[in-house]
Amino acid sequence: MGTVKLDPLTTCHVVALPYPGRGHINPMMNLCKFLVSKKHDMLVTFVVTEEWHGFIGSDPKPDNIRFATLPNVIPSEIGRAKDFPGFVEAVNTKLQEPFERLLDRLEPEASVIVVDPYVVWAVRVGNNRNIPVASLWTMSASVFSVLHHFELLKENGHFPADVSVRGDEVIDYIPGISTTRMADLPTVFHEDGQQVLNRALEGVSSAYKAQYLLSTSVYELEPQAFDTLKAKFSSPVYPIGPSIPYVELSKTAHGNGLDYLQWLDFQPKGSVLYISLGSFLSVSKAQMDEIVAGVKNSGVRFLWVARGDASRLKDGVGDMGLVVPWCDQLRVLCHSSVGGFLSHCGWNSTQEAVYAGLPVLTCPIFWDQIPNGKQIVEDWKIGYTVKKKKVGGEDLVTREEIAELVQRFMDVESNEGKEMRKRAKQLQETCQGAIAKGGSSDANLDAFIKDISQGYSH
Repeated sequence: MGTVKLDPLTTCHVVALPYPGRGHINPMMNLCKFLVSKKHDMLVTFVVTEEWHGFIGSDPKPDNIRFATLPNVIPSEIGRAKDFPGFVEAVNTKLQEPFERLLDRLEPEASVIVVDPYVVWAVRVGNNRNIPVASLWTMSASVFSVLHHFELLKENGHFPADVSVRGDEVIDYIPGISTTRMADLPTVFHEDGQQVLNRALEGVSSAYKAQYLLSTSVYELEPQAFDTLKAKFSSPVYPIGPSIPYVELSKTAHGNGLDYLQWLDFQPKGSVLYISLGSFLSVSKAQMDEIVAGVKNSGVRFLWVARGDASRLKDGVGDMGLVVPWCDQLRVLCHSSVGGFLSHCGWNSTQEAVYAGLPVLTCPIFWDQIPNGKQIVEDWKIGYTVKKKKVGGEDLVTREEIAELVQRFMDVESNEGKEMRKRAKQLQETCQGAIAKGGSSDANLDAFIKDISQGYSH
């Protein structure tokens, strides 16, 4: 478990328990790195399942972050895309007992537990043991507010409702949220996802029983949503985002396969479209074929990260770009050759785009990606959306539309393109101001560290 020498009587020992998915583990790990960089005598025990330990156990990290493992909840967690509701259920029924056994044997004892609200029993475990709990919300504050005000949707007849018929109906009564269409609510509200919705609602209500609510967002990106939450919570609400690996950018890139960075070095400024459609759920084969042909026909340079599909894509996209199975995403987005991001709009990717000052071509697939895409295009006005329509019984965006949209999106000389990039740069300044010394996120991290170091608790 590591070789850190610490005084058990004075050490602040943070136990971090992320939900076992990459979009939850990465921001939790980034938060832990922020904490130990500010308080060098802090110890973090980062709790993951054995399978995830296999994936991230050898990643570089500070000495005072150590791993502890829990048994896998299903035979292969990466197969969770095949049975997402079953996976969510397993996390919430099979991990509590081994986690409690782990707490019993930890030395020094836990000073605070930082938990993901999607592990809905974790706040209860901390409260039962009189250990302060901080709930780390890894989606936007706006999505938290939508879930928190779920009863309003029911009262106004917007749940349950058929989004294919009523998708354009406007919802303007959710506190802290700009006017939204029904179709732009998280998909869990309008698909057959009652089980997942129930767990999400449980997670939000569990956050109210925690002693702190931490958010991976930035206050200035969603001020109305945060003001609403602060008014509702008796505990401190600390936006500490973006919880992305920006600290690593000052270090030299390492690892195999960094040819893509050298390739980028030789491309004209702002000319490359970076494409990544996420690590978990992906678009259908038919849609992927259209995207591949559309990108090829656009004639735009691109760097495409395609985990499982890399070899198939290489055959289809032509020679204007590079297809790789993995890349250091934030480093790529911050490269001067990259001029835009075609994204599935996961919250971490959304924040990395904002940090890098890039516009986003949104192609959301599932869950909170839908409202994130709306936030990018309508609220922040730093992107376009890839609009689907029925083609042969399936919702598809055709290759012709994609080619035209990509060309328009990557036209840095058009007035529209200039305006969009100007706004993206303004958001970048806002985001980087928040993490600078004395900025909102920096001050919130300091306040949280002070609270937990003094054993402060409600």
